[in-house]
Order: sequence, then structure tokens, then C-alpha cells
Amino acid sequence: MTKTQPYKPFYDLEDRTYKFAKDCRLFVKTLQKSNANIEDTKQSFRSSCLVGANYRVANKALSKYVLLMKIKISRKKFKESEYWFGLINETNDFKDEISENLIKEPIELKKIFSSIMKNQNEFIFEN
Repeated sequence: MTKTQPYKPFYDLEDRTYKFAKDCRLFVKTLQKSNANIEDTKQSFRSSCLVGANYRVANKALSKYVLLMKIKISRKKFKESEYWFGLINETNDFKDEISENLIKEPIELKKIFSSIMKNQNEFIFEN
């Protein structure tokens, strides 16, 4: 008799937010050093890292209210990441898969986090 593996979602959001932050770090290293890029990458770097950090805290939240607040912060940081990577993408001369993914991933994850927020709001106000 074999032990069954514990259920793990197909897309683990902790893994996905970690990968997003890691991809951002790797991408930022490839950019030319210009005043605009330096400032834009500082901002994009901060917001991309805070997404995963806040989501991890949300998963360990002691209350539904704390969970909802951390999810809202994560979603906000995705919006910031989307903004900064859009600027970086439009003001530099490249079109590669990594830069395209750094623009698409925040949009997809922002939708997921919005759905989580909606479900949590319904739960909080029903109880």
C-alpha cells in the first residue's frame, strides 16, 4: 500500500508569486544602466517582491480580516508591478519572452487575487 501525496493545487500561488519575483530580479539584471532604468527597476523590484511576501503572510493570517487586507496589498503591488514593467518595456529596445511574461503575469495574478478578495468579502459579510 502506498501513501498518497497531499493535495497540492495545480497552480500554487506561493510558488507562482515567488517565480514572478525571481523572474523580475533576473530580468532587471539584464537592463542597461540608465537613470530611468535604475529608478524604474528599483520600483518594480520592490513591488514584485512584496507581492509574494504579503501573500505568504495572508496564508498564515489569524483572521479573515487580516487575510483580506494582505490580499488587497498583494493585488495593489501587482498593479504597481504592471505599471513599472510596462514603462520599462515601452522605453527600452527589446521584445523578449521574459519581458512579455512580466507584463502578462501581474495581469493574470491580479485577476486571481481580485477573485479571492471577492470571495473573502462575501464570507466576511455573510458571517
